[in-house]
Amino acid sequence: MMSEISKNEGNFVGYEYRDITVGRSLEPVYADGYQSFGWALEGTAVPVGGVNSVVLKFKRDRKIRNKTELTRLQRQFDACVSEIGALERSKVVGASAAAYILGVVGTAFMAGSVFAYTAGMLLPSIILAVPGFVGWIVPYFCFVSLHRKKTDQVTPLIDKKYDEIYEVCEKASGLLSR
Repeated sequence: MMSEISKNEGNFVGYEYRDITVGRSLEPVYADGYQSFGWALEGTAVPVGGVNSVVLKFKRDRKIRNKTELTRLQRQFDACVSEIGALERSKVVGASAAAYILGVVGTAFMAGSVFAYTAGMLLPSIILAVPGFVGWIVPYFCFVSLHRKKTDQVTPLIDKKYDEIYEVCEKASGLLSR
């Protein structure tokens, strides 16, 4: 028993820990990518109120070789993933804004139609109701069209960022194996 303890004294490994909250869609990217920087995935947890996110729990040896360069590459990895998230969000933001604006304009016309009807003016009520209904129907098609255009525009940029992530992870892996 005593000889076992003295054997293990020289084998102590101190770990550093890191918890990262990420979107569920990026969970595999972080889980795979962080291994290249010497991190081992310990487990996952669901954050409070975070339906679309997950907490990834990592650990790695404190005395890892090339730690400063790995940390620099890890920051570059994090920046690339963050840019991918921003590009993904950009697909929806512009299209949503345009659809909401058209919907509000349609609602304004419909409100005008209702006020005209309550004032006893049937013809202006009908004239205002037509663009009101159009303003309620067109936003969907506008959203789909703008979303598709933005997706076609942004997809090559996202692919380039994934290629950059691959290169960063490849460099980091090379540093770990030295």
